[in-house]
Amino acid sequence: MLKPRDFQIAAIHVPVKRAKTLDMDKVGRIAESILEDGQTVPIQVRADGDRFVLVEGLHRLEAMKALGESMISGYLVQARQH
Repeated sequence: MLKPRDFQIAAIHVPVKRAKTLDMDKVGRIAESILEDGQTVPIQVRADGDRFVLVEGLHRLEAMKALGESMISGYLVQARQH
């Protein structure tokens, strides 16, 4: 069972393909929810050298950035095997 841990937001890279799916209205709604209830669902990242690559949770990540946070709760997952 994976346990969430805190990651530096600045150390998380968002792939260009994933960034193109960003919906700022959704970011706003999630930011409001985080203000009321905190971050309830961790993001998923994978290790890539000295940084992390976002796997899941673009809108949560952007909402935390918008709120001025420097850390985010997430799961460290393994890269997909092809």
